[in-house]
Parts: sequence; structure tokens; C-alpha cells
Amino acid sequence: MPPESSPLRRKTPELLAPAGSLAMLQTALAYGANAVYAGQPRYSLRVRNNDFGSLETLKTGIDTVHAAGGQFYLVSNIYPHGAKLKTYVRDMEPVIALKPDALIMSDPGLMMMVRETWPDQPIHLSVQANTVNAAAVKFWARNGVSRVILSRELSLDEVADIRQACPEVELEVFVHGALCIAYSGRCLLSGYFNHRDPNQGTCTNSCRWDFKVHPGREDASGDVFLIEERERRGGSYNLIEEDEHGTYILNSKDLRAIEHVQRLIEIGVDSLKIEGRTKSPYYVARVAQAYRAAIDAAVAGEALDPALVDSLDGLANRGYTGGFFDRHQEASAMQNYARGSSESSRSLYVGDVLQHDAARGMAEVVVKNRFAVGDRFELVQPSGNRIFTLERMEQADGSATPIAPGSGHRVWIPLPAGSEGAFLTRFVDGFEARLPDPALEAEAAGCGSGGCGSCG
Repeated sequence: MPPESSPLRRKTPELLAPAGSLAMLQTALAYGANAVYAGQPRYSLRVRNNDFGSLETLKTGIDTVHAAGGQFYLVSNIYPHGAKLKTYVRDMEPVIALKPDALIMSDPGLMMMVRETWPDQPIHLSVQANTVNAAAVKFWARNGVSRVILSRELSLDEVADIRQACPEVELEVFVHGALCIAYSGRCLLSGYFNHRDPNQGTCTNSCRWDFKVHPGREDASGDVFLIEERERRGGSYNLIEEDEHGTYILNSKDLRAIEHVQRLIEIGVDSLKIEGRTKSPYYVARVAQAYRAAIDAAVAGEALDPALVDSLDGLANRGYTGGFFDRHQEASAMQNYARGSSESSRSLYVGDVLQHDAARGMAEVVVKNRFAVGDRFELVQPSGNRIFTLERMEQADGSATPIAPGSGHRVWIPLPAGSEGAFLTRFVDGFEARLPDPALEAEAAGCGSGGCGSCG
């Protein structure tokens, strides 16, 4: 029998990607995901940037995933008040008929209703249920749940302990994306500040705002402070309390657990999940591509390629953290004290490749952010990414143009056939010095003609 660490014993986990639109769903599949999750705005915790409100779109999404041999999980994880409870079974009947592979749920009452109405419908327990121990996993399994999405607040050792105690239950963990300041999203901050309830799907990400703290009057409990958010709520103060450990209305860094993929596979986790249903197709392409490669390498017994870690810096992020997988980290490893917005120190997403004109040897790009002739780029595509320097650029009429000014413009650049649907990113200033010399790239590729525009 092969040893426990042998790649022959390693199970390939599912790579589960988010979808807020059909374009995002199709991109996730193209870049390596073999499962997708999406939800209806009324019954899932993503109201904005969510195109899955119609049965027609849901059907297209489910059929597309199934045609690709994947799994489609429908998020139905809201904690409903009475009004939504009354309409749930009626609204879900045509949805269940579309045959989603599972419902992702958190509310016990809704789960009971699904069990009574559709006893054969698989249910996955949402991370919103905050499952942090093996006893809770067993409880949910005994109540008809086939998979438990574990709380983000668990360490790798705790995940391993749950796996050992519950070998018959599928386990899913988040490996990438935004983190909340509350237990796996059960947050009241947005509702407190502007009456937009995160637990009803309308979170405004209040934890990312630029807060200023002012001293207040000391009372019997000790020091009292007032918090002000100047940009959106200038002049409005809210009471906060601070103990000896500090105050926790802070901005979490984003989760990046690609370094832990090998350990999670060795533990036997069934599904590795990417957060981000409100993000862009480019986001899901970049993340799915990186984690697909990391999973395949780990299953084959190979070490993680550092370039995969580096590639994730090509996404706008708030700084990365391993979250709670590693215990006893300094606070600065978890929180971003400097800014609440997302930035990239590597590259900027600047365009989508629409079509290729063989006669011109050029491809049309719809511009998302400014770029210019002479910039260094990475073309992100399912068949593999490549770096090149832009030597020329044209408008639709064939006239040369040195600059693509910004969003809303369309330009033509030299790209090979087959680049349709790819994403174009420009390396940011300062990162370019770390890139290979373009002449050496061309020599290594056996190229030098410059005909494709890749040679600098």
C-alpha cells in the first residue's frame, strides 16, 4: 500500500468558482473550475451585480455547466423574515425543476421546507451557518445535509480534525477572496451605519471605509470613543467601545490560501471555494487559473510554482492573508490599516479581446483602463498566458494611435488568432523591471520577426 503522502492516494478536490453573470460562469469553466455557484437575488446574500434573477438565465447557466460536465450549486442562504418564508416554496418550485446539483442553505426552517417538499434535493450547508466543530457537522449530516462548508475561522489542524471525525461528510473550505469582520459574514455593521442589511444580501462593505476615531467622555465602563467615516458620513459620529485588546471595526485583508492547497488536499477536503460573485470575469479567470494549476501540481506530488502566487497579485486586492489557516498571526498580517480600496502592485486589467481579423493580423480590444504603445502586457487566456510589449496600435479605420485613453474605447493590436475572449493586463510601473528582457523572450521562443507584436 502506498504511503499516506503518495500522490496515488491524493484525491483531486473540486474547484468551485463564483458566478454573478453568465459571462462569469463561462469564464470560470474555461479557466479550470469544475463547479460553479450562483444565487437568486431574492434568496441569496448577493443582491447587487447578480444576473441570476430570471428563470431563463438560471436555466442557461445550469445547462451550460452540465454540458461541460460540471456541477451547478444554487445559493439559497438567506436568513428570511416571514414575508420571504411565505413565498419560498412557490418561487423555488420552477427552480428545482431546472435540476441544480445542490442548494447552498443556512436557515434550518428553509431546509426543513425543502426536505418536506423535495426530499431528494441535495443540500450543502452554507458558511453562514458558522460550522466550527465535528459535532455540528454530524448534526447537520443527520438532518439531511450532504456537504458542510466550514467556517473561515478554522485553522488547518482544526479542518483536519473535523475530516478525521466525519469521514462520510463532504467538506468545503474557502481558499480565496474577501474576508468579513464578523463570523463568516454574519455582520451588522452595514445595517448599523446605513440600514443596508448584510444578512439580507445588501452589504455595503462598511468595514472597508476610512474611519477616524475621536475620544469621547469616559463612563463607568472605561474609555469611550466616537467613530466617524468622513467620506460618506462626514460629521456623523457613532459610539464604539474599546477594551484592552483594541477595537475591531477594521478592514480585513483578502484571503489567499494557494500556499495551503497541498495541505488541504492531504487532509481530504472535497471542495476548494473561491469567493467573489460580485467580481468581474477577469477576476474569476485569474483566480481559477492559478488554483487549477496549484491543485493539479499538488495532486501530482509537485511543489507549488511561486509564479502562481505572484500571478494573484495581478488582481486588485486589499493585501493578502492566509486568514485563520495559520494561527497566532500578528494583527498586521490580517488587517489592512492603510487603505480600504483594492489595488494591484503587479498589473492592471486594461481590456477584453473581442475578435481577430486574420487579414490585418490584429485583434479588437474593448478598453477598460488606459494603456499605450510601449507598455508591457500579459495576455491571460485558458491555453496559457504570455508576456509581450505592444509595438503598435490602430483604430478601426487602420490609422495608428499611440494611446488607448480609457474605458469605452476600442482599439486594434497585433495578437495571434485564438486570442478571442482573452483578458489583457498591463504591468504597473515598478513591476516592469522584474520582467524578462523581451529580446531574451523572443530568442527563447525561437522568434524574432516581430510580426505578432510580441517582440520588443
